[in-house]
Amino acid sequence: MCGYLNQSYSNWISTRSRCRFGFWVHYKKIAMKRFLKYTCLSVFLIVIWGIVIFLGADKGWWHTPFTEKKETKSFVAAVNQELKKEFVGSMAMVIFKDGTPVMESFHSKNTSVDRNTVFQVASLSKFVSAIGVMRLVQEGKLDLDAPVSNYLKRWKLPPSSFDNDKVTVRRLLSHTAGLTDGLGYAGFENPDSVQSLEASLTNAKDADPGSDGILKVSIQPGSEWRYSGGGFTLLQLIVEEVSEQTFDVYMKTEVFEPLQMTSSFYLWDETFSNRLSAFYQTDGTIAGHHYYTAQAASGLYTTLADLEKLFYFLSEDRSHQNPLSTKFLKVMWQVEAESFGAPIYGLGTLLFTEIENGEYIIGHDGKNNPPINTAFRYNPISKSGIIILTTGSEDIATRIASDWVFIQTGKVDALLFVMQQNKMIQSVIKGSVLIIVLIIIIALSRQWKQKMQKQFN
Repeated sequence: MCGYLNQSYSNWISTRSRCRFGFWVHYKKIAMKRFLKYTCLSVFLIVIWGIVIFLGADKGWWHTPFTEKKETKSFVAAVNQELKKEFVGSMAMVIFKDGTPVMESFHSKNTSVDRNTVFQVASLSKFVSAIGVMRLVQEGKLDLDAPVSNYLKRWKLPPSSFDNDKVTVRRLLSHTAGLTDGLGYAGFENPDSVQSLEASLTNAKDADPGSDGILKVSIQPGSEWRYSGGGFTLLQLIVEEVSEQTFDVYMKTEVFEPLQMTSSFYLWDETFSNRLSAFYQTDGTIAGHHYYTAQAASGLYTTLADLEKLFYFLSEDRSHQNPLSTKFLKVMWQVEAESFGAPIYGLGTLLFTEIENGEYIIGHDGKNNPPINTAFRYNPISKSGIIILTTGSEDIATRIASDWVFIQTGKVDALLFVMQQNKMIQSVIKGSVLIIVLIIIIALSRQWKQKMQKQFN
């Protein structure tokens, strides 16, 4: 009898254990399904939130310009108010309408600034340098799609795991040549320290932090847009090889003289020292004058008055005087590269935003240290635009010019979109955390309701 009872008890215990195990497995499956369901829902909502943030930034939903006034006087007055909020050492600005300058504005903390004050313009140099390169193309001395090795004697691209013959003038001008140098030139404080062109191409001693200063092909040429200051330094050498002149002399004779840009040059000229804008740090202290090997990429000196003449060149058809015909000029404005699926660059030309009929607001900005920020925007349809030259601020010229584009067109230009990236990332992170917290609250709330229903049932 006892043996029977023990066997029955054992069977009961075994059955109970199996039931408990089966319940645990069943509960675990339900819990896993719920977890996967809520996880998928969270991921889906986060992706939707990210898309909304991205599209909103692209459409300007989250951007508040410093003014909404389109009228020039009101816009300039708003700029002057903006200048009171932060340090800017010197500024020269002009706004164009219908191809004509309608208002100039100047600002300075110390020495007065006018339309003939000489500024360094950092990467705005590329836009002007590209005109000189395209003049050689127009004259049949350069082929946009020939290997650049055809033109190089003094220096060669180092061997790479890619085909260096796919590095062409077109790809150098459009930053699609596969160069990953990331230059960025800081320049030299002493003119005697300036490297030779060949030495700089081999290993730039004035490379910005984060760049090794070595020019080499590191990705497949033509595969993607990768901004390369070194590519324009290589173009500088090509111009010298083909023209048999220094880059500075070539640009003076072939571009600046035809346009009567009498105060523009790439190699520092002491005769302009009394007209050079002072350099400042962002805290208002005086900064030093830096000198560049990479003239085509970063080294242009010019004035507001001269850049106004460049604007006329873009907006008026005077082929007998211009260094480029309208045909070759417009080749520079065609889409050659995209970033994140959107057109970003032509030939030496930033494509800021599409306006209509495949036309873009074009130009270039510049940024360097000590803080220099410059901006050039041109609307080829309305022939309106804005040019801003500043020292002592890292980004105010770009912000003002991008707001001008936004106010005039209702569109966020390429650089304003980039400037909004930190806000976009912060918004995506905050929204994602909120979504996850809400999903957890909903999940716990539903679980609690189900338990309460079971207790009452």
